[in-house]
Amino acid sequence: METNNVKIQVAAGGPLLVNGTVTIVDRDGKETTKEGMTALCRCGLSANKPYCDGAHKAGNFEK
Repeated sequence: METNNVKIQVAAGGPLLVNGTVTIVDRDGKETTKEGMTALCRCGLSANKPYCDGAHKAGNFEK
């Protein structure tokens, strides 16, 4: 059996950093496969959700 190891790290004051091969399904059901490092927004300010665009920096996101 093949395993797919995915590591998710919470960046202090920033995004969720997902390392590995993941499939992201948008609200319309479209699937996108990402490999390597993917940064997911957790501040809610990104204009490119679910991906981080760095907006947390200007928004002073601290969690």
